[in-house]
Order: sequence, then C-alpha cells, then structure tokens
Amino acid sequence: MAAAESGTELVKVVVLLAAGVIAVPLFKRLGLGSVLGYLAAGLAIGPFGLGFFSDAQTILHVAELGVVMFLFVIGLEMQPTRLWNLRRQIFGLGLAQVLVCIALLTATGVLAGLSASVAFIAASGFVLSSTAIVMQLLDESGDSSTPRGQRIVSILLLEDLAIVPLLAIVAFLSPAPTGEAVSRWVTVGVALAAVVGLVAVSRWLLNPLFSVLARSKAREVMTAAALLVVLGAALAMQWGGLSMAMGAFAAGVMLSESTFRHQLEADVEPFRGILLGLFFMGVGMALDIPLVLQNWMLLLGGVVACMAIKGIGVYAVARFTKAAHGEALQRTMLMAQGGEFAFVLYSAAASAGIVEARMNAVLTAAVIISMALTPLAVLSLRWLMPPEPAQDMDGVEAADGLQGTVLIIGFGRFAQIASQLLLARGVDIAIIENDTDMIRAAAKFGFKVYYGDGTRLDVLHASGAHHAKSILVCVDDAKTTTRIVELLKHECPLIPVLARAFDRQHAIELLRLGVDYQMRETFESAMGFGMQALQTLGVDPEEVAELAERIRARDAERLQLELAGDKDGARNFFNGDKWVPTPLTQPQREGRALNEEAADAIEQPLQPVAATPQA
Repeated sequence: MAAAESGTELVKVVVLLAAGVIAVPLFKRLGLGSVLGYLAAGLAIGPFGLGFFSDAQTILHVAELGVVMFLFVIGLEMQPTRLWNLRRQIFGLGLAQVLVCIALLTATGVLAGLSASVAFIAASGFVLSSTAIVMQLLDESGDSSTPRGQRIVSILLLEDLAIVPLLAIVAFLSPAPTGEAVSRWVTVGVALAAVVGLVAVSRWLLNPLFSVLARSKAREVMTAAALLVVLGAALAMQWGGLSMAMGAFAAGVMLSESTFRHQLEADVEPFRGILLGLFFMGVGMALDIPLVLQNWMLLLGGVVACMAIKGIGVYAVARFTKAAHGEALQRTMLMAQGGEFAFVLYSAAASAGIVEARMNAVLTAAVIISMALTPLAVLSLRWLMPPEPAQDMDGVEAADGLQGTVLIIGFGRFAQIASQLLLARGVDIAIIENDTDMIRAAAKFGFKVYYGDGTRLDVLHASGAHHAKSILVCVDDAKTTTRIVELLKHECPLIPVLARAFDRQHAIELLRLGVDYQMRETFESAMGFGMQALQTLGVDPEEVAELAERIRARDAERLQLELAGDKDGARNFFNGDKWVPTPLTQPQREGRALNEEAADAIEQPLQPVAATPQA
C-alpha cells in the first residue's frame, strides 16, 4: 500500500511539472505571458479541471515560499542608492498613482455594498499591476529603455514595494481572537522588535557569516545559507506577528549592498522561480469555475468596470504629471489590470479572516480575467493612440535625384567618422537620414544630408542607389540594417554594400545576406584600445601591430567557421589555442605570493606563450 501511495504521489508531481512545462511556453508564444500560463495549467489539472488535485490550499501553503523568495530577490535589488536616484519617479509618480487608484476603487467597493476593510483589500490588490505582463509588453514594443518606459518601470517598482506595507496593514486589520487579553499595542511592539532584531542581524552578523562560509569554498553550504537567511527572516517576522513575505523583503534590503548580493540572488533564484510558478498554479487550481460560470455576466462587468475606474486614475495622474496624451493612454492600457501580488494579498487577507473564502474566489477570478484582457486592451492602442506627430521638415530637403559616387544611409556618430576618409580623398558622397533633428545638426557643421528612409525602395531609387559605386549602411538599429541590406542585395546585386554590424551574430546574419563587407561597431575601437594598452606596458609597436593582425586573422577564420554552420569547429578553434597564464617575474616580497594560486604558479617553471587568444 505504501508503494502504491508513493507511486500516486509521484504521478501528481509529474503531472504538476508537465502542466507547467507545456502551458508556459505555449502562453508565452501567444503573447499572454508566463503568469497566465501557470494559472491555466493549475486550472487544467485542479479540482475544477481534470481533477488530479483536490486540495489546492495544500499546494498554496507550500508555494507561498516562492512569494517569500520573490520578495527577498526584490529586496536585494532595492539598494538604498538606487531608490534615492529614482526617488522622484518612484515615490512621486508611483505613489500618486497607487494612492489615487486605491481611493477610487475603495470608494467604488463601498458604494457596491462591501465593508470598508474588504473594499480596501480588494482595491489594493487590483491596483498592483502585473509586473510580468507589463514588462513583457514593454519589451515587445521596444519601450522598456525609453523615457516613457522607464516611468512605467518606476511605477511598477513602487507597486512591488507597496505589497510590504499592504501586508502589514492586513496583519493589523485581522480580527483579534475572542477573549484575547493582549493589547494591540503589545502586538505592534513585538512586531517592531522583530523588525529591529532583523535589521541588527542583517547589518552586523550576515556579512561576517558569509565571509567565513566563502572561505570554506563549499558551494552547497553557501546555497543552504542563502535559504537559511530567507526562511529564517520570514519565520522571525511571522513570530513577530507580521507576514513572512515582509521579513524576506526586509532581509533582502539589508543585504542589497552586501558583497555577497549577487551570490545570494544566484543561489535563491532557481528555488524562487519554481516555487513562484507553483504558487500561480495553486491559484489557478483554487479558481472556482462553477462560481465564475454562475456569475459570469456580473463578474465580467465588474472586471471591466474596475479596469475602467483604475484606468481613469492612471490617466489622470499621468496627465497631472504633464505626460502627453499618447503616453498617458499607453500607461492606462498597460496598467489597468490587477497583478500577481493581488493573489498574495488576497490569500493573506483570507488567512487573516478579513475576506471570506467565497469573496476571495471572486476577487481572484476578477484579477485573472483582467490579466487575460490586458493583451486585448494593448492591441486596441493602435486605434486609440494619436498619430505620431509629423517630423518638422523646415530646412530639410528630401532625397530626390541624388548622384553620389558613394551613398551613405544613416548619419550618426559611426557614419560621421567613416565619411571623413571619403571626404578627405575628395569622393562625391550622398547622405540620407530619417531623423530631421540630426539633419539640421549636421548642416551646422557643413554637411548636406537629405531626408530619406533607407527601408523604402522608392527612397533608395531617389537616392541614386542604382548608380552608386558603393553603398554604406550605417544606421544604429540592427533590424533596420538587416532590412536595408536585404533590400539592396535584391535590387542592386552588383553594387558593393558595406554595413555596420551590431555584434557577432548580426555580422553573420549580414554575411549570409551577401553583404560585401561588415564591421562590428566596437571591434576595431576595442582592438585599438588593447593595442594602446600593450604599448603603455612597453611592448614594441611593431610587435603590437603583429599581434593585432594575428588576432584579426583568427577572428576572421572563426567567423567563417560560424558562417558555415560549424559551431563545434569554431568553439574548438577558440578554446584550443589560448594563452597559458604564467607569472612573468618573481614577486619581490621575500618570495611570498599574494594567494595560494599564485604560490602554486611560482613553483612551476616559466612556460612559453603558445599563441594569442581569440578576440
């Protein structure tokens, strides 16, 4: 019987892993994100799906450790210096949006007949947008590094931080057991003592502890210590009457400037990812499908209403902080949904007795539906967003009938330097650029640059591409460069095309398209830098030049192997002939080495250098 029961449990584990492995890649490919994938996987195998699991709460209790570790990692990234540099956007813009949206949604909940505490918890959870979904959509649109994208990231950062005080509020709002003689102030005092004790331990004990463990050189012990820090901090805060997640976050912040921060993050990350995914699957299992089907019209209407009300708050704050209409609209569509932290908050409120089980199921279902609707809301932006303002063409001449010997497409820093040799030799060049500000700036320095988009065939014709003796593609975007090269080699196959490559993989892609010459944008500058470093060390300039040529030749040979698809050969070529690290002279410190590795090397006879490394 024991063997049969063990086999049944193993089947459940296999089903759990298989559901996540299948659902998450599928949902990410559909553009819906990994969180929805985990939720769908949990729903499929849960009590309201195929029925492999009948008690979702058991899995949720175990998987809450994933949330604990998630908040610990967030705390590790919250260095006080980073928070201070982003203080205006995080604690100004982000805090304003959170407070305004909580106020609007809480008032809506009270008007709908909910108690003030339940309305506040429901509103607070819905206000915390899904970081996973928003960041994925920002990355896909290429806005994550733009100023408007950075403002959204700052708001998400504040929302991640907001879960900590919100969990503390849940603990404070939880009803005291009947007959309890302990004062609420005593409970608060115990919680504060737990926080102070955690800060003291993190500040004065953990760094010396990890230093001792690091000297032991036992990687598994460091991993165990990292888990001990996370779970110990969570347990201490739980004993103090606060949430485990808050303890883990506080420990992370205290260790954020530690020299072992990256090691801790690397050790905790695998456990965090697996357990957090398990948590989302548990939430999916807990979704009450009969309840949703029974009240689907009311539930869907409530979700749309909540998203609209939150969107009004997001838009109002954006406009009040002087964001343009288009940016405010984009922020509204991206952040109108609830997020993964809502599940954490609702579960904590249900455990504390603030929210009933049925209400918890309704709120959880509402957040899941809002997350599913977000990609559709973002798609609607293409009709709602105002058209991009036309570029100011004042003082700018469009390309038409150009007849340069050399056509240069793109006139950023790369092209400005590359053109100097051509101009010094008296070569007749024609330059096109699609940034009117850049064209006007170039005119101040005596350059005649025409307006034109190199990805358009008619513009290439008007720029004289068919008559040029050579074409230089110098734009600063890898995808645009690839598109232009592909177009040119198809339309002008006999004209040499030289292109600026972003990195090695982009260079291989361009070579496969038939480009006549490519140059990785940092290769030669890095080569020159390294050559100067050798000359600074006193190496003869002729030897430096010879070394540089050997490295260039090795790089070209490896590139040809990669171009032919021989990755193993390229890797063997790279690894098979490296510098042998040996001391060039004995250290003049009474024969003492700086460390054990150096001491071992000093004992060995000096080895000749075999060959130069691959750049």
